[in-house]
Amino acid sequence: MKDYKNIKSKLLKNKDVKKAYDELGPEFAIIEKFIEKRIEQGMTQTQLAELVGTKQTAISRFESGTYNPSVSFLFKIADALGTKMTVNIS
Repeated sequence: MKDYKNIKSKLLKNKDVKKAYDELGPEFAIIEKFIEKRIEQGMTQTQLAELVGTKQTAISRFESGTYNPSVSFLFKIADALGTKMTVNIS
């Protein structure tokens, strides 16, 4: 973990890397919340996928950040987890 923190710290000193990192912050915060909720409920990716009406690989891609989901997909996941998702633009 110490190596990761050192590397991250060094990389974030580069203004272009820092800008890109900051821009991705909200995206990864959303993903992190959904993963937390799924794990809290003891649900596997496969079980969540069945509730959402998709394949486990779609949930995996979403959770890894390699899939750019639609807002509709996010609401389906929230519903399947029995949670409420709100969008705020300010």
